[in-house]
Amino acid sequence: MKQRRIGIIMHGVTGRMGMNQHLIRSVLAIRDQGGLALADGSRLMPDPIIVGRNADKIEALAKTHGVERWTTDLDAALGNADDTLFFDAASTQLRPSLLKKAIDAGKNIYCEKPVSESLEAAKEIAFYARDKGVKNGIVHDKLDLPGLIKLKRLRDSGFFGRILSVRGEFGYWVFEGDWMPAQRPSWNYRSKDGGGIISDMLCHWRYVLDNVIAPVKAVSCMGAVHIPERWDENGERYDADADDAAYATFQLEGGIVAHINSSWCVRVRRDDLVTFQVDGTEGSAVAGLHRCFSQHRVNTPKPVWNPDQPQKMNFFENWEEVPDNTVFDNGFKVQWEQFLRHLVEDAPWHYTLMEGAKGVQLAELGCQSWRERRWVDVPALEG
Repeated sequence: MKQRRIGIIMHGVTGRMGMNQHLIRSVLAIRDQGGLALADGSRLMPDPIIVGRNADKIEALAKTHGVERWTTDLDAALGNADDTLFFDAASTQLRPSLLKKAIDAGKNIYCEKPVSESLEAAKEIAFYARDKGVKNGIVHDKLDLPGLIKLKRLRDSGFFGRILSVRGEFGYWVFEGDWMPAQRPSWNYRSKDGGGIISDMLCHWRYVLDNVIAPVKAVSCMGAVHIPERWDENGERYDADADDAAYATFQLEGGIVAHINSSWCVRVRRDDLVTFQVDGTEGSAVAGLHRCFSQHRVNTPKPVWNPDQPQKMNFFENWEEVPDNTVFDNGFKVQWEQFLRHLVEDAPWHYTLMEGAKGVQLAELGCQSWRERRWVDVPALEG
């Protein structure tokens, strides 16, 4: 069987997300399965080179996972014509300049979100990639989660009837770092370093709502800094001035109302770390990361409000789990495979840098809404 090589420059994969989801569970998983099967019968074999600033750290990472190539010299990596794809999962603040440098080196682009801290910078790099003729993509990983795939199947089948509303709950308790180490990096909670849950999560909610439910037309958002002091990775106290919770309501196309709470200051008593409930005239569904439960109108119980007696109904009994009906792969890996096929076979790909700019736009408008205490319309992006 013919094998084709693709050289991938992987920048920023020593962090938790970049290492686990992109390097180990996506690129190396594709390599370990014998490559990606292509339409012509050949297999595309990824050949990554890890790029980072700490030589000891990236060398250890490379040796642990059988990656033959690593370097601290980004310019040298970009200068290798045999490596045609640049991937970045490092700092949002540095991403636009890094992507521009890679585009100038003739590389195709794939990156984590957000693509930048501002809409103008996001649009600028998206237009730059388009004008330079490089293929480009940004991670939309939640669309390939089993729970959301099932939710979209229900929508596409007409199960809900007319969709009325969406209720989303995301988050968990992130420890402050004093008596228990925090499970998220400290920069997430410092404004000067690009932290904040609005800029992080509203980018996700944009593509989830747009693609799974209906396009977002307006936003009303309130952020909060619930915990103003935290302790960093070295045990040093710092002022946490970036929003650690966001309470956002969205108006969607078709009159649908969506409300999503995002918080790193909430303790979980629900099915998953994120859940979405969709209610329609014909049925409802609740989806988490992997599982999805539905309730049709004929299975809907008829409770009667009576605060004087303990509730006797078990409201979980009348929900039916949506079956898998297929084998679901890792969502990040699925999108890597889709993008790689787009690169070598020109297969369809919709999640360009301009789609990433839509997420930055919604985050920006969410912050504007919070600042001005009002609803803000979400205009179509030019280009």
